[in-house]
Amino acid sequence: MKAKAPFFILLSAIFVLLPVSPAKPSSVPEMRTVTDQLGRRIQLPANPRRIVALAESVTEIVFAVGRGDRLVGTTRFADYPEAALRIPRIGSYIQLDIERIAALKPDLCIGTRDGNPKAAIERLEALGIPVYISNPMGLESILQGITEIGALLRAEEAAAALATDLRRRIERVAEAVQRSETRPQVFFQIGVDPIVSAGRGTFIHELIEAAGGVNAAGEAAGYPKYSPEHLVRLAPEVVVITTMARGADFDAVRNEWLRWPRIPAVRDGRVHVVDAAVFNRPAPRLVEGLEILVRLIHPEASDLKP
Repeated sequence: MKAKAPFFILLSAIFVLLPVSPAKPSSVPEMRTVTDQLGRRIQLPANPRRIVALAESVTEIVFAVGRGDRLVGTTRFADYPEAALRIPRIGSYIQLDIERIAALKPDLCIGTRDGNPKAAIERLEALGIPVYISNPMGLESILQGITEIGALLRAEEAAAALATDLRRRIERVAEAVQRSETRPQVFFQIGVDPIVSAGRGTFIHELIEAAGGVNAAGEAAGYPKYSPEHLVRLAPEVVVITTMARGADFDAVRNEWLRWPRIPAVRDGRVHVVDAAVFNRPAPRLVEGLEILVRLIHPEASDLKP
């Protein structure tokens, strides 16, 4: 037995002298922890590559910061920019198809507090899919959301440039409004049957005020309904109708207003139809909506363009 000892000693020395092969790189991506706009701490990949947008507004923001190529899923009515039409659908923002989302194998979902069901978000997280929730409550928080989504997707420079440009345009509108001596009463119609408007606490309310108008529906919060008789009593000086109800005949809707010539907006030919997608999505185009609105309320600002 003692004669074998040198062999084992030599063998041990060989193993000590052999170079150690480096470990293979781990397939687990680098992670980081962020706080979303609801104050929740979310762990997600440091540089997510497969994104599912849980709202049309999120899709627009992701494209606007130059990361549209990372979107693998989006909601039913995402139609801007045109490239969004080629992205697979995952249901509507209020009825998310969880199985479809999971099949797309996203490493990050970006949603919104306004519309995405809490139960759907919890199901996604239970599947190990991180979900970042935005909470845009007005123009300023939309700019903040753009910056934060840019940071999530490692597009900080593009997001900062976009936010700076949007802020410049908002400030130009504010300057134009300051030069005006009038504050017309504005009724913004977002529902056809029944007639529905946007009251206090809505994007539309903020846009009307920022555009130098007084929201005729500001007497109520949320989305109040109105009868024709009530509209006559409100006597708005400007009426703006959105194309939110898909398939509606908005020429007919506009003609309904013409039946009430005592309303100042009708009498003065100030009943307008606009694209709802520009006004009802908390995305960069909301600033375009603000610019449209200020030109409708204050025609003297007609040269105010992006």
